[in-house]
Amino acid sequence: MTEQRPVVQTYTVTGMTCEHCVRAVTGELAALPGVDEVRIDLAAGTATITSAAPLPVESVRAAVDEAGYELVGGVA
Repeated sequence: MTEQRPVVQTYTVTGMTCEHCVRAVTGELAALPGVDEVRIDLAAGTATITSAAPLPVESVRAAVDEAGYELVGGVA
């Protein structure tokens, strides 16, 4: 039996300027099915998501949009 490794994907998110932004984006992304961890780098404007399986970019984009920000492109 092989151990399944987590998937780590990094996305560029525009519009985040403060800790409130970080909390909003983190909350929406963490609510996606299969997400284990969300790390936001405010200075770089990135969101790194660790999940059990690759997430559809459309789902990530919708979550970021729901938080009031914009996902740029796909996986960075």
